[in-house]
Amino acid sequence: MTQPLSIAIIGAGLSGLCLALALHQEQIPCVIYETRAEPLDIGGAIMLSPNALRILDQLGVYERLQPLGYNFDHLYFRTETDQLLDTFEFGGKDKFGYSGMRVYRFELIKVLLAMLSEVGIAPQYGKKFSHVVSEDESSVTWAFDDGSSSSASLLVGADGIHSRVRSYLHPDVSPTFTKMVGVSASVPTSQLGVGKDYTLPVTIMNRKHGAFIAAPQRKDGSEMFIGKQCPFTEDLDRAGWDRVLNDKQWCIDFLRKGQEDYPPIVASAVSRLEMDKINLWPFYVIPKLASWMSSKGRVVILGDAAHAIPPTAGQGVNQAFEDVYTFSRVMARFQRSLKGVASMVLRRWQEKRQLRVDGVLALNATINKRRLPSALEDPMAAEGFDLGWLYNIEYEEFVEEITGSA
Repeated sequence: MTQPLSIAIIGAGLSGLCLALALHQEQIPCVIYETRAEPLDIGGAIMLSPNALRILDQLGVYERLQPLGYNFDHLYFRTETDQLLDTFEFGGKDKFGYSGMRVYRFELIKVLLAMLSEVGIAPQYGKKFSHVVSEDESSVTWAFDDGSSSSASLLVGADGIHSRVRSYLHPDVSPTFTKMVGVSASVPTSQLGVGKDYTLPVTIMNRKHGAFIAAPQRKDGSEMFIGKQCPFTEDLDRAGWDRVLNDKQWCIDFLRKGQEDYPPIVASAVSRLEMDKINLWPFYVIPKLASWMSSKGRVVILGDAAHAIPPTAGQGVNQAFEDVYTFSRVMARFQRSLKGVASMVLRRWQEKRQLRVDGVLALNATINKRRLPSALEDPMAAEGFDLGWLYNIEYEEFVEEITGSA
């Protein structure tokens, strides 16, 4: 008799929690394991575009999340003399079904945890994945750092860019520090001193000091995220980054550096900065991976563990949600057995997902080119992007192309 499908998830961040909810919707049993001793409560907000919001709507999350986030349709880019340089669509109900949303990461985590609790799913905290013990044609067994072990039909690594699960698949691959960190703060929107007609969210380009970002947060837009990217040559471990962040005065000094070379909005934005509203985010990348799964197909990685996408087009977490949702829909076709899936269907899934990721990386490159200092010589609104391929994806068609002949 064939054993029912069971899935273990390593990581209780956004990808892992969303995956658990998606699997539950498909009536596939799952268990979530998280290294930390309690839920993630990290600072900073995320940008959710229509492709991800469509998924969250399908899972019943969007209705609860919508009152917590700031809705917008465009990202604006301006010159150091405050002239419009470029406009980038990030949403639009008429065109894409949803406006874009900026929402605190921990707010989405709380919504996901609450919905999982309502259906009897609770992450097991303080369980740090150690290594895979064995893997065969029907199951995988792994160990935790505390000496315990467990087994399931499938083990999914949703444990981020520093994924331990990925080390099993690609022991020679490790994240590369880009020598760049994001330094940001949250301030009252009123502090910026701009009128209602000023276009936000905005990225103000500067040849000497780089881009300065200002993006409204919270439902009413009463709070503003501000930030710049800072060159940083030293690669640190987590404890090292914690030590750096504990000295927040240098972050404040960096945000204020060169303020006189930007439009007045920047000087106003950095005039009053509170230490507890400062965040620092190191940027890492990983090389393109040949496979997101083991040879027997019992261990799979997704999200940042499989592909770390730079923040240029705001698609990092959005593409992770695409991984999660399409993976759960593929698994729904094979709830009683994984025969044939490991060698064929899951690899098709990866191939089609990689094409989407490659498309986003190409979009990032195009955006970066249009933001080069040379563009500041003759500022003008650039020709718009065609983003229908990204925002208007039909997920059922996507899944059918993968599973239809299996």
